[in-house]
Amino acid sequence: MLHLQSPQMLLRLEKCLRKSLPESLKVYGTVFHMNQGNPFKLKALVDKWPDFNTVVIRPQEQEMTDDLDHHTNTYQVYSKDLKNCHEALSTSDVINWKQHLQIQSSQPSLDKVIQNLATTKFIKVKKTQCILYITPEMAIKLLPSLPETKNLPPGYSRPKASNPEVFQVSSMDVTHAALVNKFWHLGGNERSQRFIERCIRNFLSICLLGPEGTPISWSLMDQTGEIRMGATLPEYRGQGLISNLLCVHIQALDERGFPTYMHTDKANKTVQKINHKMHHIPFPCGWNQWNCVPL
Repeated sequence: MLHLQSPQMLLRLEKCLRKSLPESLKVYGTVFHMNQGNPFKLKALVDKWPDFNTVVIRPQEQEMTDDLDHHTNTYQVYSKDLKNCHEALSTSDVINWKQHLQIQSSQPSLDKVIQNLATTKFIKVKKTQCILYITPEMAIKLLPSLPETKNLPPGYSRPKASNPEVFQVSSMDVTHAALVNKFWHLGGNERSQRFIERCIRNFLSICLLGPEGTPISWSLMDQTGEIRMGATLPEYRGQGLISNLLCVHIQALDERGFPTYMHTDKANKTVQKINHKMHHIPFPCGWNQWNCVPL
């Protein structure tokens, strides 16, 4: 595949992917942040240029030194042609199938491609599909044709701000990574903590500091532009703090022109309720991830 290196090519790729929303969302969000300085040092590969069929975003080879670190060994894929996608992902220099890795996409149709590759590449695959939400701000800006954007109530409600005498809004510090890692359901180990530290260093994150000056609620963003790893300490839950924090985070991202979206597990009714109250729009394509482990 061809490696797009020039800023002009990456900007053109971003514009092309924007026209393919919503199915290109995960790749579009990643390329957007590559054009904002590329803090994760990612590379964009296409089958041909400029009339591409398949796009693969992946880390630089020198970043993927730990074969067991699927947080780092993460690929984002978008394709207009599943046969072409199968051929592209089969190529040895595109995906290192000897590593533990993740493939992310807004296209559930890629499942057939990846399951077929699992047989030929001798890998075990676990697919995770979650509910993908976009904010009303992003829908109005990038997808105004969505029917849901027509049904937003005028001046749709926002939660009241937290009491500034008790809670202080602040940015996250890398020293907070251990706390986030403890409560992230995909975390709890050294590799996930390194990933969280990297996200805090490179992207806009936000938290509420409690009376003791430590985070009691937080919201982070990853290399694809997605809001992730949000949580509130158990003793502070039920007060609407995460909703307030999300509003502040989303507003700050929106002011910078960032695409803003997030996902939640289909069984997590609490987070789904929060998204519903904030009028976040569920995407029919969903959030899809394939965890691949060599046999």
